[in-house]
Amino acid sequence: MAAAGIDRFFQVSARGSTVPRELRGGVTTFVAMAYILLLNPIILGGASDVTGAQLSVPQLTAMTALSAAIGTLLMGLVGNAPMAVAAGLGINAVVAYQAAPHMLWSQAMGLVVLEGVIIILLAVTGVRELIMNAIPLALKYAITAGIGAFIALIGMVDAGFISGGGGTVLALGPGGGGRLTGWPVLIFAFTLVLMVALYVRRTPGAILIAIVAGTVLTMIVNAFADIKDEAWGLVVPKLPEGVLGLPDFHLFGQVDLFGGFGRAGFITALVVLFTLVLSGFFDAMGTIVGLSEEAGTVTEDGRVPGLGRILTVDGVTAALGGITSSSANTVFAESAAGIGEGARTGLANIVTGLLFTLALFFTPLASLVPAQAAAPALIVVGALMMSQVGKIDWRDPEMVIPSFVTIVSMPFTYSITNGIGLGVIAFTVARTALGRKVAWPLWVISAIFLLYFFLDPLQRLFGIG
Repeated sequence: MAAAGIDRFFQVSARGSTVPRELRGGVTTFVAMAYILLLNPIILGGASDVTGAQLSVPQLTAMTALSAAIGTLLMGLVGNAPMAVAAGLGINAVVAYQAAPHMLWSQAMGLVVLEGVIIILLAVTGVRELIMNAIPLALKYAITAGIGAFIALIGMVDAGFISGGGGTVLALGPGGGGRLTGWPVLIFAFTLVLMVALYVRRTPGAILIAIVAGTVLTMIVNAFADIKDEAWGLVVPKLPEGVLGLPDFHLFGQVDLFGGFGRAGFITALVVLFTLVLSGFFDAMGTIVGLSEEAGTVTEDGRVPGLGRILTVDGVTAALGGITSSSANTVFAESAAGIGEGARTGLANIVTGLLFTLALFFTPLASLVPAQAAAPALIVVGALMMSQVGKIDWRDPEMVIPSFVTIVSMPFTYSITNGIGLGVIAFTVARTALGRKVAWPLWVISAIFLLYFFLDPLQRLFGIG
């Protein structure tokens, strides 16, 4: 009876899934994004506010886990979508390096709460859904493909397969010279090969099995080979000295909503808030579209079922990130790893959310999976998402350049927001040049993105910030 109730509530059978698939997908998503428990505290904890104060890394770790747990559970229960939520990369950098230097931490987190409130208002009034539905179907396919390329690049960089070659140039191999060197990269390659082999053979749990196998192998190699800890990146595959610890909730509720406007100046605070809203709005929008396409829940006319609820929860979780001082939450593209395992409903999110809850007390274990073992999942799923390019009519002059720009801009600029912005602007220009009517929301979006892209020179011109 309980199983039947769960099936009906989450529409598991109706979406062509099963409870085991949802459970497996939820675990896989958690494993793929558990790195945020390390990375978010490092980014926020490494910055200082206007007084030189820094946030405690242990407290940030607890708040990151708490915020991700609550947000992911909300998305599962209310949005019924297999889209896990946690502190957004890029957005946390805005908080750390654009907001904090001009105000107190509590005031910077106040702007994050305001961002969430604005996004909620845009969602409940239908404005956000109106904008999403105004984007042409072919461009939505391009967004999905672009996110696929983006998360694959994230996986390669995190694993050390691709590294900086000087400036912003990417070079193959951490040692430079176009060669792959070191045990970590070899283990990444082994895990990727194993994952591909299992996946193409349609082995149940292929992605999760490969991640576990890769993690075990890294621990064995690290124990017997002479490898420096920094070679592994953020996560060193060692058994922790302790597995339990009580979370520190001291940062919860440390928020000053409007103090930043007085401390940093109205214009400076407004610029920060504008950047937060734009990044949070379009980053989540692109990710939601891409994940929905990959999960097969998008209707024939390109609409996402339950989109209003999903967008509202996204705004609530963004505000929650400010309340917990963990920076704004957003839907994680790594949820595609769970979708690749068959997750189609919010039940997978319940599993992921409960694992984040456990991570509050088992942070050392939650941080055990190295990037070399988890990153291959992003590449495999990225390949699946890239298949959406086949639905784009590349002979249509109206869509060919906007689609191409959207796809390549996401990995090349390391930003989903930038890819959407450039794609929408290119589409508006192309359609106008062909003498065709452009929906008014696209004109508004194009104008906003032009302002966003030229924000720095405008600030310099008027001496702002």
